Amino acid sequence: LKIHWNPFFKMQRLSTRLFKGPVLAKGAAQARLFSSQNIDYGSTDGTFEKDRIVKKAGERNQRDFTYFMLGGSRIVYASAARLAVIKLVGSMSASADVLALASAEFDVGAIAEGTTLTVKWRGKPVFIRHRTEAEVAKEAAVSLSDLKDPETDADRASEPKWLVVLGICTHLGCVPISGAGEYNGWFCPCHGSHYDVSGRIRKGPAPLNLEIPPYQLNGDKLVIG
Repeated sequence: LKIHWNPFFKMQRLSTRLFKGPVLAKGAAQARLFSSQNIDYGSTDGTFEKDRIVKKAGERNQRDFTYFMLGGSRIVYASAARLAVIKLVGSMSASADVLALASAEFDVGAIAEGTTLTVKWRGKPVFIRHRTEAEVAKEAAVSLSDLKDPETDADRASEPKWLVVLGICTHLGCVPISGAGEYNGWFCPCHGSHYDVSGRIRKGPAPLNLEIPPYQLNGDKLVIG
């Protein structure tokens, strides 16, 4: 058995003995140095430390005042919103002059029999006819089969002697002439529509009878609307 001697192996072991001790000693010295120093690894910006407010438990603060101001401002905002809603709803309601025009009262005691009074209601003409007994009997005897828009005279006049109709032709909105036409009621000069004394269309292009507005008759007082 031959053993070959390697001089490089011996040199490697010698170098390990020489340098191992100093390296370990240097690392231990550095560890002791770092442990003895108070190193701050936090932020390098110290501005927040200057502006920081440090308070102890039980110390007075502005929290109550802040809550009071926030709550008070919310109450003010809620009150302002409520007033705005009230103003908006009030502006949408009809004013006093509009409500006054919603209904109108007229004295019909001076209207002679067989004549018609034209009044204005809501910007529209209204015919008030004081009919004679002969006119009432004539209109009541008309057959519904002869009418374009069938309607009895009793349905159109709550008081037989009084007829109240809107003075607007149902064809194109013209104002008919009272006491004219083939039926002695109303005649529309625009396109030749004839209405009888009950305001019913009897001849011409108008499709419907004259409209009857809502009204109440109390003696000589007529309230329309």
